[in-house]
Amino acid sequence: MNTEPKIYVAGHNGMVGSAIVRHLLALGHPQRSIVCRTRAELDLINQAAVNAFFAHEKPDQVYMAAARVGGIHANNTFPANFIYDNLMVQANVIEAAFRNGVKRVLFLGSSCIYPRLAAQPMAESCLLTGLLEPTNEPYAIAKIAGIKLCESYNRQYGASHGVDYRSVMPTNLYGPGDNYHPENSHVLPGLIRRFHEAKMAGLPEVLIWGTGTPKREFLYVDDMAAASVHVMNLSHAVYAKHTLPMQGHINVGFGSDVSIAQAALLVGQVVGYSGKISFDASRPDGSPQKLMDSSRLNALGWHAKVGLQEGLHAAYAEFLKVENRE
Repeated sequence: MNTEPKIYVAGHNGMVGSAIVRHLLALGHPQRSIVCRTRAELDLINQAAVNAFFAHEKPDQVYMAAARVGGIHANNTFPANFIYDNLMVQANVIEAAFRNGVKRVLFLGSSCIYPRLAAQPMAESCLLTGLLEPTNEPYAIAKIAGIKLCESYNRQYGASHGVDYRSVMPTNLYGPGDNYHPENSHVLPGLIRRFHEAKMAGLPEVLIWGTGTPKREFLYVDDMAAASVHVMNLSHAVYAKHTLPMQGHINVGFGSDVSIAQAALLVGQVVGYSGKISFDASRPDGSPQKLMDSSRLNALGWHAKVGLQEGLHAAYAEFLKVENRE
């Protein structure tokens, strides 16, 4: 009799989803027990298609890693897409999971759910205590809704149906599978591409958006995958002991941060760029600091393993492989 749980990883082609699949396989889960669908095969915005998929596959666990993501430029340019797509995908998947008897869902959010001027480091308790960062507010609102969807299903159906839906909030992620688009990428992959292209073109200077003073925490994506599986597999009693019914999310961070200027310098060193680094203060900075308080997760037995320099070397090696294939 097959006792392996059937696991659906939504967004398996994305950076986080692909890392979760890698981690599940490394832990010994057979490929046959991991269910994946490309966007062409299953449009998660299509409610009927999502319902039909869940009715047919009947997974035991769902990792909700599918999302429309992007950096400051993308969020500013496509705010309607960011809020609509993410709200629809989350609602469709979580409702279909419930209707088809899925007892365990892990929803992946973002550190942008916290107020722009939240006390540092940001604890789970600071959610909804202040104004959000305007540059990514639509995306943040959608992610907050995802957290509250999970909490609400737990509150209404936990006792009667055994529903146990959980949420993890990662800090800024980077690593294999990242998006290196010159305009729509996050900060580290954007810097990797910019410094690499400057190095290849022999440019004397690289101009970075903003003042360079904001601080960011960065987590290697394989660490995030390990944390996700760790939280998914905690017993109900242990998870409930460390969370609250209306504050059920858990932060996932590295534990320390660096300024954008420090990050740029480190990326330049890893890439091997020796020119000048300058900053365009006319461009938006975003939040001044976004350091996560991960003490709740640490108390549950998980700690990050991959340091920033080590992770950047691995990320740049992966970037070069992608560049050589294109």
